[in-house]
Amino acid sequence: MTDLVLQSPRLSADAIDAFAVACLAQQVLRREAHGTVVAARLCRIVNDEHTPAVIGALSGYWKCDAALVAPKMRAADYRALVLDMDSTLITIESIDELARLAGKGEAVAAITEAAMRGEIADYAQSLRQRVALLAGLEESVVEQVRAERLRLSPGAPALCAGARARGWKTLLVSGGFTLIAQAVQEALGIDACCANRLVTQGGRLTGEVLGPAENDGRIIDAAGKARALQRHCQAWGCAPKAAIAVGDGANDLQMMALAGLSIAYRAKPRVREQADCALDHAGLDGVLALFADDW
Repeated sequence: MTDLVLQSPRLSADAIDAFAVACLAQQVLRREAHGTVVAARLCRIVNDEHTPAVIGALSGYWKCDAALVAPKMRAADYRALVLDMDSTLITIESIDELARLAGKGEAVAAITEAAMRGEIADYAQSLRQRVALLAGLEESVVEQVRAERLRLSPGAPALCAGARARGWKTLLVSGGFTLIAQAVQEALGIDACCANRLVTQGGRLTGEVLGPAENDGRIIDAAGKARALQRHCQAWGCAPKAAIAVGDGANDLQMMALAGLSIAYRAKPRVREQADCALDHAGLDGVLALFADDW
């Protein structure tokens, strides 16, 4: 049998009933936040060849997340949580924000969007092209982005706090930049951070970008994210299959494939299709509701 977890900032009783009837749920559990139902777990539903289409239609109609999960999947089955940064842990694409302040916003954003959709095969090359457009930008602009544009995604603090409470190690791995990633790491109490480095000289960006030393200076791209997951899991004494990976773009797919549980957050269609679960309506802390021991 299979359980079905429904999530939305406001999950109506009618929506829950519609899923329960369509899937012949044997038990329905509800969770509230501030007096509003935000999640429901439909236990031991019928899961036949028609179920995915039914769930897809209902979740679209009721505008909620719907994830099929094993009834016995528990938080204790996992040891690590690996998180993408841009458009996942934070609401922005940091390079796009830097580009706007440099007057190159449209050109850089177009490349970023194509890369995240998986239309540019060489992510590292696309990143170098974008960073080259930032040459001459004052380093202080990065601090301006951190102070004025940086916003954590809904549920990010609760997810990271929940990870600590469950004994999970946490890793932020990003094709973005250490100058921003380290601020996010500190704000959320994340154990480790792996991101690219913007080269500066005389207080200005040179237009060059380097990967971290732990990746032998290579740009953190899709393969680099997968290597980071493997490397940190080994250091933490767990297999990659004991990791949960959360991301939104095509360069997250390799690390998501290595993990035991992959979650697409506000993701591109290709990523949503390949992930085990997707969160399009709930916040990042919706990850925690997927586990049986959280109910």
